[in-house]
Amino acid sequence: MKFTPPPAYSRFDTPLGPMLAAATDLGLCGLWFDGQRHLPDMAAWKPAPQHPLLLQTASFIHAYFAGDKAAYCLPLDLAGGTPFQQAVWQALLQIPRGASTSYGALSQSLGRPSAVRAVAGAVGRNPVSILVPCHRVLGMDGSLTGYAGGLERKTALLQLEGVLV
Repeated sequence: MKFTPPPAYSRFDTPLGPMLAAATDLGLCGLWFDGQRHLPDMAAWKPAPQHPLLLQTASFIHAYFAGDKAAYCLPLDLAGGTPFQQAVWQALLQIPRGASTSYGALSQSLGRPSAVRAVAGAVGRNPVSILVPCHRVLGMDGSLTGYAGGLERKTALLQLEGVLV
């Protein structure tokens, strides 16, 4: 994942553990749980605990965990991925709260029915947890499959949104 220039970042606590949020001048480019797989190298990133977009992100996430079902209106910067990854992440944004889909159905919706594994790889590298709802993607049989933040978090997020797991 490439971020040029390096983003600003901040950390905040959630009921599922600490999160790291990152923003560029274009929008939120990252939202990860501590220990989440595929966390980019942060060596050049700048801490910015008072950054307005990062404060808005923390506020929205706290409201989300409190059960607020309001839609977010935070700008996203998903340019850190490949064009294919960006297409998958845009497709994830179409999955409504309280719903789920499968990797196969997501591949179909992208017009790439034979690219299920590639789609799954892009889903797993989603840089903006919760807001780009990769946790809403399940196995073809409805089973819980991988989640970069851990299956226990995926389960908790789906239950919070009213998805039966």
